[in-house]
Amino acid sequence: MGRPSRRGRDINGIVLVDKPMGLSSNDLLQKVKRLFVANKAGHTGALDPLATGMLPICLGEATKFSQHLLDADKRYRVVARLGQRTDTSDAEGAIISERPVDLHQEQLEQALQRFRGQSMQVPSMYSALKHQGRPLYEYARQGIEVERAPRPITLYELKLIHWDLQSVELEIHCSKGTYIRTIIDDLGEMLGCGAHVIQLRRLAVADYPGDRMVTLEQLRALSGEDPTAADTLASLDKLLLPMDSALSAMPEVNLTAVLAGYVRLGQAVSVSFGDMPQNAMVRLTEGPERAFFGVGEITEPGMVAPRRLVSE
Repeated sequence: MGRPSRRGRDINGIVLVDKPMGLSSNDLLQKVKRLFVANKAGHTGALDPLATGMLPICLGEATKFSQHLLDADKRYRVVARLGQRTDTSDAEGAIISERPVDLHQEQLEQALQRFRGQSMQVPSMYSALKHQGRPLYEYARQGIEVERAPRPITLYELKLIHWDLQSVELEIHCSKGTYIRTIIDDLGEMLGCGAHVIQLRRLAVADYPGDRMVTLEQLRALSGEDPTAADTLASLDKLLLPMDSALSAMPEVNLTAVLAGYVRLGQAVSVSFGDMPQNAMVRLTEGPERAFFGVGEITEPGMVAPRRLVSE
């Protein structure tokens, strides 16, 4: 358990929260931060208020490695309404067109096939991407259209779960930066009837298991009547995953205590490990306990330099 302070605790780890519908990701972040009495917290990629599902929240030193989860693959289950297009591409927007749905299975399958694999996607105007320091959705709400450059995305898997003439349900495993609402809007235009998202659930981030998610209600129940009691905080802390779980796909370089000491001083050290390309990022651990203490970079063959270290 982290040490308490007047502001909160220096507690480190990652909790997988099942975001409820109607709550913004930042609102959920602040509630979780207060429940854990944490000094520092950050999330790893916002979900729209309409969306539910996995939102990894990093506490303490784990926030230093949240970018690796922002860059991770995601898996979603989405339900789209056919026959209506909205200005936000989801159910929170205003309907801008209604068209009849004249669709058959083969036509739908052919359209879905065009999304599989690599493609270029133009981000939604209702995304949180920044333009001149402001998120795009602020411009959109003022009726201002900003030119957006298409970005490369990959759909590793796109499964048709169910469809009828009112809706279509899909499961999508995709790369970072993929906007599901844009896929649905593009699909609706491809089918000639229009479509928008009515349900969206994030099933997974990276390799995190869905059964480790906890709800806000479960966290509140553990807090009980005395949120700052030692046994209450200990119960909450049991839900935390190690901070380096965000780096599970990153190769490990295990160092002796002496070499780890040099790395902590900002020095590159010579190590013996498998063939890794120059500029590869590695997870640094120390001693036989393999205690995680940061991320390094292979600067040249046999040399690793510190890039982001855990504060002691």
